[in-house]
Amino acid sequence: MKRHILSVLVENHSGVLSKVAGLFSRRGYNIDSLTVGTTEDPKISRMTIALQGDEYIIEQITKQLNKLIDVIKIIDMDTSKCVLRELTLLKVNATNETRSSIIENVNIFRGNIIDIDKKSMTVEVTGDWEKISAFIEIMRPFGIKEIVRTGVTALERGGSALGGK
Repeated sequence: MKRHILSVLVENHSGVLSKVAGLFSRRGYNIDSLTVGTTEDPKISRMTIALQGDEYIIEQITKQLNKLIDVIKIIDMDTSKCVLRELTLLKVNATNETRSSIIENVNIFRGNIIDIDKKSMTVEVTGDWEKISAFIEIMRPFGIKEIVRTGVTALERGGSALGGK
């Protein structure tokens, strides 16, 4: 199964997200991550859907999405030709003995320490899926208290745009 990123332009009004998510659940397809936000046109939102599947599954999902009246455009993004980012906040146990090692690892991954107290540190890291996963594995020995990941967002490289501008 190959990882796919679908970029979907939809009408920006209530109920659209529910329709799209419902389409996936009714057909038994899993969504790895889903991000949604308003575009440069406030009437349009962009959904970035990360999922795994073969070409047949992606074709079926695309056909079903195209049937939804609120869907404007869909592309299966070529991950080698786009910029992908995810934001992760991670709260890790921190003692006087481990604090400097944690800071060193955060710096190596170009992260930011955004909160600190006597027993823990909260770190922000952005990057692609592999970088985020590697950072999480490096931090596990310190004792991870909480993790939250935004899910992937993506844009094609170069001058082309999904909306045609």
